[in-house]
Amino acid sequence: MKKLKLFALTAVALMGVTGVANAETAMLAQDDFVGISFWLVSMACLAATVFFFLERSSVPAGWRVSMTVAGLVTGIAFVHYMYMRDVWITTGDSPTVYRYIDWLITVPLLMLEFYFVLSAVNKADSGIFWRLMLGTLVMLVGGYLGEAGYINATLGFIIGMAGWVYILYEVFSGEAGKRAAKSGNKALVTAFGAMRMIVTVGWAIYPLGYIFGYLTGGVDASSLNVIYNAADFLNKIAFGLIIWAAAMQQPGRAK
Repeated sequence: MKKLKLFALTAVALMGVTGVANAETAMLAQDDFVGISFWLVSMACLAATVFFFLERSSVPAGWRVSMTVAGLVTGIAFVHYMYMRDVWITTGDSPTVYRYIDWLITVPLLMLEFYFVLSAVNKADSGIFWRLMLGTLVMLVGGYLGEAGYINATLGFIIGMAGWVYILYEVFSGEAGKRAAKSGNKALVTAFGAMRMIVTVGWAIYPLGYIFGYLTGGVDASSLNVIYNAADFLNKIAFGLIIWAAAMQQPGRAK
């Protein structure tokens, strides 16, 4: 019963947020593959959000913060994708600022999941929290300033890459990576490794999009939007599912 009530509240809240924004939306054309990709990701994020919040009560208490954050990430992405879809259908454009508004909220939350999953098993040093937050903000702010034209595009790329490399160091060789390896928790080690692969391989799509979309050219806006949409689908939803799978293997979960 509690899960059904939570499902209803989540669905009503999310649909209510987008109801007004979509009141005067242009129709989605059947051959608009970019618009369709926005639709697919937005609906997948809605489904993932409901799932994560429903499953929150099924995992051990220590993992519930991670599940809440996973639901927040996909919920925020759902609202942003619905709005970006409307903008794309109406104008045929998806300005850089819209994506970065989403990323500036959701990406730090994703990064902090490394800290939260460590905290779910053993007490984690707060320094991990702040280092991951710093690296994420450097990566995003540098990328946005370069893509939006506030600074030289190459300089913005270099700053963004520096933030990304700093994050990779922390989760592989830094304190976060070392604590995960020494945790003695098989599910945590497996989840941590999968999350690192997403941050390494899945996130590589974004700097490649920056290079070919803004530095060298060669990729048009439509293709870039589809690529970014697919990347967000993987990097947001799969990230949360990995955490859920690890949490479900822990003792003390609700039956």
